[in-house]
Amino acid sequence: ILFGIVTAFTPGPNNIMASHSGFNFGFRKTIPLMLGVIFGWTSLLISMEAGLILIFKKFEILQSVIKILGSFFLVYLSYKIAFSKSSDNENIKQPIGFIDTFLFQFINPKGVVVAMITVSTFVDAQLNYLRDSIVVTTVYFFMATGSIAAWCLIGKYLRKFATSEKFIKNFNYTMSFLLIVCVILFYV
Repeated sequence: ILFGIVTAFTPGPNNIMASHSGFNFGFRKTIPLMLGVIFGWTSLLISMEAGLILIFKKFEILQSVIKILGSFFLVYLSYKIAFSKSSDNENIKQPIGFIDTFLFQFINPKGVVVAMITVSTFVDAQLNYLRDSIVVTTVYFFMATGSIAAWCLIGKYLRKFATSEKFIKNFNYTMSFLLIVCVILFYV
């Protein structure tokens, strides 16, 4: 549970996207993004438990490919966030949707690494495999739900302090910068 709290609630691409979306679109419009993260992450974890981890261990190049693809996506997303329009008079686009965030989980470098570590550490392949897998999946499902909702609410309530166009731009720049920091940390 402690490992789950640390990995789920610390800043990462999913949490930063949820905070940005909560800030710019509100909680209700961010629900598809949050559900995509929750069910995408859970599907990734189940896939790892079902044997995907063996493929990653056998073909380590896949880890590098995912890191690179995820990094490109995050740099692109960072650009879109930094230069998003913040004025209420302009057409505000919808937040990232369910399918996009669901699929992103499979190229999210932090998510893939956390899933591999979690399954390798907490699922005993020899004894109680099914029980361990169910416990790990259940714990992480609730961690993902709690963390993504909390980060969305942080963004939503920060919006109350957004009294100027400059504040909104600075918030978007900060979220963009944090995504770039995530990418950098993948390579350090």
